[in-house]
Amino acid sequence: VIKFQHVKPGKGPAFVRTTIKNVLSGKIVDKTFNAGMKMEFETVDNRTLQYSYEDGDKFVFMDMTTYDQIMVPKTLVGDKAKFLLEGTDCLVSFHDGTPLSVDLPGSVSDHHPHRAGPAGQPFHAGTKPATVETGAEIQVPLFINEGDRVKINTEDGSYTGRENN
Repeated sequence: VIKFQHVKPGKGPAFVRTTIKNVLSGKIVDKTFNAGMKMEFETVDNRTLQYSYEDGDKFVFMDMTTYDQIMVPKTLVGDKAKFLLEGTDCLVSFHDGTPLSVDLPGSVSDHHPHRAGPAGQPFHAGTKPATVETGAEIQVPLFINEGDRVKINTEDGSYTGRENN
């Protein structure tokens, strides 16, 4: 269930409007249920796993309690893969042992290896392009220097702050 709203109209029985996601296919639908309706639920197991390395079309994560290595298809990480650093703890959701989704932390720390962006690229309102350790290009303030550690929002790839070295 992604979101729900319980509705009790002035006339007639109560009902619940929901937006639900199929955990296997990823399909999202809106559905209305009558109050008191019985449903069967599937169990989704959420585990914190540490990203280890990339192996072809999969990412390898390690369960730090059992030291099991778990292969996760790259498609589950999607565009956020450009902020995935070795040793990053991620929340991985499973259904019957099959990985369903990977959530990165809200922000990650990364090195800023380039002082300025490529030649010919314009600066935008006091920012400059920077390529970080993972190869992702982001906009950073002009005062950021090569080698500074920066925090990056994993949702939209924006600069959120500088960390002390």
